[in-house]
Amino acid sequence: MLVGAGSIQAQQLKPGFDKAEYVELQLLRLHARIADTTFFGAIPRPAQFRMVYRSPVVGLDNRWDLWTNTNSVAVISLRGTTANSVSWLENFYAAMLPATGELRLTPTRTFKYALATNSQAAVHTGWLLGTAFLADDILAKVDSLYKRGTHDVIIMGHSQGGALAYLLTAHVRSLQKQGLLPADIRFKTYCSAGPKPGNLYFAYDYEAATQGGWAFNVVNPVDWVPEFPLSVQTLSDFNPVNPFVGAKSMIKKQKFPQILAMGFAYNQMEKPSRRAQQRYQRYLGNFVMRAVKKQVPDYQGPAFYSSSHYVRAGTSIVLPADSAYHTRFPDNQEQLFMHHLFQPYYYLAERLH
Repeated sequence: MLVGAGSIQAQQLKPGFDKAEYVELQLLRLHARIADTTFFGAIPRPAQFRMVYRSPVVGLDNRWDLWTNTNSVAVISLRGTTANSVSWLENFYAAMLPATGELRLTPTRTFKYALATNSQAAVHTGWLLGTAFLADDILAKVDSLYKRGTHDVIIMGHSQGGALAYLLTAHVRSLQKQGLLPADIRFKTYCSAGPKPGNLYFAYDYEAATQGGWAFNVVNPVDWVPEFPLSVQTLSDFNPVNPFVGAKSMIKKQKFPQILAMGFAYNQMEKPSRRAQQRYQRYLGNFVMRAVKKQVPDYQGPAFYSSSHYVRAGTSIVLPADSAYHTRFPDNQEQLFMHHLFQPYYYLAERLH
């Protein structure tokens, strides 16, 4: 869905992807300012917005900025991965947690969340933890703005910031459904270069909550970050009603030697993926958690969800990485983030029709 350029100046946010919103608000002008000059370089400053708040650094090197304009639109700009190893720790804390539960952050602070209604929904642990540390501060500012008449809020982030934007969007929309946040706040989300935030059932709930043009993930198709984290699908990741549930009992009813051949084929398909998922959880869950606990020693969360089936979520806006782009930004194995940084996204976004 595409709406006409210039709706950024309207009194109310409108559904649909808007190039003018994305270029002005998102990574190219406003969001780029959350990083240093090596990241935003010659990208112009935002013309309509001014930054009114920058949060302290919390959690695993997380931070956010608040911007506003004269038309009472607020922008929550979530910082992405930094050079700090703690920030990378958040990315690789990639076991899944149930999409509903609570995290103890300190002895006096617990983050309760319900990011999906489906009991099979699960999300990335590290990014959920980052969202948890930011959420209270963000909600306090949203409440203050709302009392002063601001009902339009854009949530945005690039890279890890895009992952946080997914989960923050699910959180605030859940709070609205519970009556814990005013229902007349219009939230619109622009993830950019966002990685995969959770499993298929989280994606279903997220897309249902934001359908009609209220959330987008803008991707450069040659950027590897939207392909992260690695995904492992097992038979347990299917809906409960599926042909695999009774496969073993059906095989046992076969005659010899069919039972041997079919049993062997089933095990060859089922066991490797299950073992891969278990290793995934062991190393990117339990092992990484030891390092996380050194940074946030009071953190306690629910048991990991036994899945690593990461998928894309939301509506994707694919940028036109054509031959002209590749001439300007040729592949270079020595520069792993060449296609991920602000400049190539800026170049491609300006060429959207």
